[in-house]
Amino acid sequence: MKRESPVTGAQSSNAALMARRRAAMPRGSGQVHEIFVDRALNAEVWDVEGRRYIDFAGGIAVLNTGHRHPQIVAAVKAQLDRVTHTCFQVLAYEPLVELAERLNALAPGPAPKKSYFLSTGAEAVENAIKIARAHTKRSGVIAFGGAFHGRTMMTLSLTGKVAPYKTGFGPFPAEVFHARFPNALFGVSIADALASIEQLFKNDIEPERVAAIIVEPVQGEGGFYIAPFEFLHALRALCDRHGIVLIADEIQSGAGRTGTWFAIEHSGVVPDLITMAKSMAGGFPISAVIGRADIMDAPNPGGLGGTFGGNPLSAVAALEVLKVFEKEKLLPRARAVGARLRAGLEAIARKHDSVGDVRGLGAMVAMELFENGRLDAPDAELAKRLVGEAARRGLILLPCGPYNNIIRVLVPLTASDEILDEGMRILGDSFDAVAKA
Repeated sequence: MKRESPVTGAQSSNAALMARRRAAMPRGSGQVHEIFVDRALNAEVWDVEGRRYIDFAGGIAVLNTGHRHPQIVAAVKAQLDRVTHTCFQVLAYEPLVELAERLNALAPGPAPKKSYFLSTGAEAVENAIKIARAHTKRSGVIAFGGAFHGRTMMTLSLTGKVAPYKTGFGPFPAEVFHARFPNALFGVSIADALASIEQLFKNDIEPERVAAIIVEPVQGEGGFYIAPFEFLHALRALCDRHGIVLIADEIQSGAGRTGTWFAIEHSGVVPDLITMAKSMAGGFPISAVIGRADIMDAPNPGGLGGTFGGNPLSAVAALEVLKVFEKEKLLPRARAVGARLRAGLEAIARKHDSVGDVRGLGAMVAMELFENGRLDAPDAELAKRLVGEAARRGLILLPCGPYNNIIRVLVPLTASDEILDEGMRILGDSFDAVAKA
């Protein structure tokens, strides 16, 4: 479907802009869609040629409250007239303190909490590791296969996928070890995953030297695999037994995407530290480490810091996101959106045996594609064709997973049922088209 954007400011084509992009910017920064956006609103975007798309990517989980939510835009505009930057460590400002108070109250568990703010998810993860090491006086960190924790050197070390993230960038920081992530679809049981940690304790590092275990309650780039609640409880017990800090990486799964503010709340497990970013400020760059006050206070004054962390514009945007969630009841909406999306994906799966699995927690939903339904033959090529065909028909999708054979949906929670259904119709028609090709 093609609709003209009511507002257009660009005068160039996607092809012309892509040629300029290739000439001016490095190829290492990938491009899923060769589309340049002119304008966006809620769950719709318009490109520079006036073509309209439904956005099922959400800026990679950044737009739970949609593009340009008017309440968030108004708050940021008001802040623009007051102050845009001081560096919080030089001159403080109240919105960031208020944001810390709000997040501390939302974090699970009865212990007092504190929050620290940065600009990106990778920075949040890096600083969570620093805090855990300062608290425990230990150096080792355990992460999981398939995990994605960022693109800095430390977070690449934690990330459990080589291509394309790690290729050519080593060596990486030491004292990072990877255990298996439980995955029933591929026969990795909870017992297998826990046994792999015990094997690390026997072969690589004694538990008394492990500062932290970091886990995604729902793996993001890794494929939307949900950590079994029993596994998270076992991790909590293991960390308690050995004095290890348990870090929940909620960069992609947090900020209400799964129907609770933090995805780990579904399990009832209380982590020591939580990292979040992406959707917490509705598209403005901010990230956070939230955790037990006694752990958060471990670094000495000056040990934490950053010029742009917790920028005033992002701070007021994040506060407004919390108000929007309350006003528009977006946590229950996330659960309703997820149920609607899963029903649509399951209908596609009934027609196409190449869909080997449909899964999701709240509105963090995905389907995994295989050649002829064989779990030993992930079909990345089908996923690529599907993403391309959907874009041609006006739907923006993203692949993910260890083999890039998973289609994930991260549509804004503010999208109407009409938009959700239109997007799912395009997805179904696109699948029919590529399956016949």
